[in-house]
Amino acid sequence: MYTDKVMDHFSNPRNVGQIENPNVVVKVGDPGCGDAILIFLKIDSGVIVDIKYKVYGCGAAIATTSMASTMVKGRTLEEALEITDESVAAALGGLPETKQHCSNLAATAIRAAVTRYMHPPEEKVAGQADPH
Repeated sequence: MYTDKVMDHFSNPRNVGQIENPNVVVKVGDPGCGDAILIFLKIDSGVIVDIKYKVYGCGAAIATTSMASTMVKGRTLEEALEITDESVAAALGGLPETKQHCSNLAATAIRAAVTRYMHPPEEKVAGQADPH
């Protein structure tokens, strides 16, 4: 059974869409259930000023991603890194045990996006040998 808050975020998801010229884009998926999230972040002076996402998944995946996006919008990068599976589920008033993995996907995607922004992968220069 889903809480009223889960049903609200499923029926009226917040921050859905795509950001033009985002600072970072990350895709995270769960091969076990087939859910996937594409997260877009706009960051200014260490603060997430906008977050959008596209989610392919069940109602719980939509609701948890919606809730997670509201939890980090306007927060610092450090605060966003503190989001956990448990905090997303708790903010929704709980999730059925069989749907707990859905909150994992939202929190994981946000942490991955923030981490990528803070520590971008090194770009190879054309013709440069790989030192590894």
